[in-house]
Amino acid sequence: MTAIVILGAGPAGAAVALGLRRLGHDVTLISEWRRFAALEGVSQRVLEALRGVGLHQALTDATVPSQRQVNWNGQQHAQNIEFLLDRPTFDRGLREALRDAGVELIEARALSVRSSASGHRIALAGGAVVHADFLVEARGRQAPALGKGVRGPETVSLLNRWQGAPGTTASAVESLEDGWAWMARRVDGQCYWQWTVDVASADFPGKARLLDYCRQRRQASDFARAFFADARENDLQLRARSSTAILASRVCGDNWIRVGDAAMAVDPLSGNGIFQSLSSALQAPVVINTLLRKPERTALAQRFHQQRLEQLFLRFARIGRDFYADEQRWRDQPFWQARRQWPDAQVAHAEADFAALRIERMPVLCDGFVDEAEVVVTADQPLGIWHVQGVEVAPVLRRLRSEPVDSVLAGLSEEQDRMIRGWLLSQGYRP
Repeated sequence: MTAIVILGAGPAGAAVALGLRRLGHDVTLISEWRRFAALEGVSQRVLEALRGVGLHQALTDATVPSQRQVNWNGQQHAQNIEFLLDRPTFDRGLREALRDAGVELIEARALSVRSSASGHRIALAGGAVVHADFLVEARGRQAPALGKGVRGPETVSLLNRWQGAPGTTASAVESLEDGWAWMARRVDGQCYWQWTVDVASADFPGKARLLDYCRQRRQASDFARAFFADARENDLQLRARSSTAILASRVCGDNWIRVGDAAMAVDPLSGNGIFQSLSSALQAPVVINTLLRKPERTALAQRFHQQRLEQLFLRFARIGRDFYADEQRWRDQPFWQARRQWPDAQVAHAEADFAALRIERMPVLCDGFVDEAEVVVTADQPLGIWHVQGVEVAPVLRRLRSEPVDSVLAGLSEEQDRMIRGWLLSQGYRP
């Protein structure tokens, strides 16, 4: 039996562990549990993705809906519903889900990992040593770097947390001259203000004065003062962390794989941090299953994981770039100038062009393994689309070049016919 070890018990590591158990693999997960309070704003799409990997119970007591206020480019509005995820509560539920699935949990800090073609030696705090045939690196931004990789503008987020007066649950985002702030308050009075700034241009005081400096910046905002209302700030704490967008130079080898923020970490502005972590983690169990059980497909499986992560990274980076470009008041300030131009000038969502569709052979996921199939490559899906409503679209496109659409779609169910026609129209097809 292959010994599979996962380092890191965040959403990405948990998703990989649960996926591997469903594919019949034994899994050991090693992680230190979160020691500090943290709150994250997530979308409905993130909740659906977390439920999709089997974390229903972990979310039961951990999420509270909140109307998010936005103060951006001088305009204020209530944008949408944001769910505030209490990470300590969520993490406890996550561990229960892992235990229920039969994942072996080891609570410890990995001090070092020595890897070779024959396996991995993991030294833990306290002196224990664990050996793995296959290693999943899911320790987020704390994972050791692999080469230079791709990095966005260097960014740091300063999280201020304090105890205020009990009130209503709410969250908000505000753009500032030299960065932006995300803020939240819980019904129990826990308050959060996270200020994201540019490392190169920020003029911070020394560490001893940084807490007071953040308080001054927060209180200088009319929007933030109105949001928090209560002036009390008991037990004020400060935590700094990098929020630079990063893509690892390599994300998969013959006996290891990177997932979540250890593989790629995106700018927090897009609000897709957990979602992108899950995006890479959902495909990883199938990639690992292929590497272990169909080694003749190793190159194909590695290519699939590498290409998908690179494409996800660029998509999220361009979405973040467009958010920054929406702020026009300080477009020439260093923070905004650097981010409105990175990573490139390509549009985040390309216009459909039916004439430009082409058929290529690409790696796909099929019955628990990475396989190869004909897919339709589009401007918005450069890695291709294989199925729509269970129907392979490459043969449909090939026949449409010489046959009428009614003939091509004859024999499909009513639902399949409707979905295929809708997809064709979305790609610019006009009968």
